[in-house]
Amino acid sequence: MDSTRPVHIGRQALYDDQGRVAAYELLFRDGPGALHATSRDSAATSRVIVEAFTAFGIEELVGDKLCFVNLTREFITGDLPLPFPPGRVGLEITGDVAEDDEVTDGVAALAEQGHRLAVEGARLLRYAHFVKLDLGADPRSVKEAVQRCRRHPRIRLVAQRVETVEQLDRAQRLGFQLFQGHALSHPHLVTTRALTPSRLARMRLLTELSADDVQLDRAVEAIERDPALAVRILRGVNAAANGLKQPVSSIFQAVVLLGVPQVRQWATLMMVADFAGGDEAALTGAVVRARMCQTVAERRGGNGQAAFTAGLLSAIGALVGGPASALTEQLPLTGDVAEAVAHERGELGGVLGDVRRYLGAVTANDLGDVRRYLGAVTGNDLGDDLLAALRWTNASLAEPEPAAAGSPAAAPGG
Repeated sequence: MDSTRPVHIGRQALYDDQGRVAAYELLFRDGPGALHATSRDSAATSRVIVEAFTAFGIEELVGDKLCFVNLTREFITGDLPLPFPPGRVGLEITGDVAEDDEVTDGVAALAEQGHRLAVEGARLLRYAHFVKLDLGADPRSVKEAVQRCRRHPRIRLVAQRVETVEQLDRAQRLGFQLFQGHALSHPHLVTTRALTPSRLARMRLLTELSADDVQLDRAVEAIERDPALAVRILRGVNAAANGLKQPVSSIFQAVVLLGVPQVRQWATLMMVADFAGGDEAALTGAVVRARMCQTVAERRGGNGQAAFTAGLLSAIGALVGGPASALTEQLPLTGDVAEAVAHERGELGGVLGDVRRYLGAVTANDLGDVRRYLGAVTGNDLGDDLLAALRWTNASLAEPEPAAAGSPAAAPGG
């Protein structure tokens, strides 16, 4: 059973008046043959956000261009979190979101936080940075809307649903700055493969992060139990830094850099976005490798947290397929961790190589090779390290006992 899954996002370009790509709109797509969004609810928006930032990586998906994401009411009013800072993403308030006091207050709060907002029609103009107008609408109403928008100098006009050359010419005469529609380009489906995260690990993480007194060590342990979740947290460091790569050597350091509130937001959104489980056996094997690397490194006087991260990422690279360097280039890793994962160089690379070869021999059930290998490395403790890693992983990934009625664990989370 494959522990990865295909991930799809629709991407449609917005062009400036010189015909250059100026931005992209990201669109929900649930399969490789989907030409249109089959869902426009909060789950669809959550999946677009989560996959764009943590499966693809926002830089790989849109480069240095602005991208727009449609928001449902739940995101506008704060019922669902936006786990990225202002700057990289334009938030689009579509015309089917009913405007009321709660929505207006939510839009005002997003603008106050520094988010760039796009609205359809002439609604909410005082908060808007972009106004998207449908060129297929009545020409007189479009012209009147353009005139209203010109009273707000910061607003950039976006002509959307430009289906003909005549509509494009008319939009240019009206003074639109950005243009989007089938006359220019159709949405393009972008696909990658991503690990399927463990819902159990994410539930445990949310439990840890929802405590009044968050125990950071316990939260990091919850992340480390799920390789896919660990990769997403690491990529979240780049999202939080507005695309500026911040090197880290461990998941603990990544959590500290992100901060508990943002880690909580990512974990919450992933719970909304993910629907299918992966190959638990393969993911368990990845955690065993990571834990064994940590144990070996600490026994040799090295950095256990960095070794855990290196072991985890090397296993994930094998699960996803392709060269390990392709994975390390997408993550904000320190040089020693990246070199260990991509090339098994340095002290960490030595630990990783020893563990990988030993586990390979054990998996192949070649006891003679195991004995020969144990004699070729410093010390004969790898067998004990493997048993310790297995015990730790089995205990960590075991299903929790149901909470007794009336106990704190049984109470609904806030």
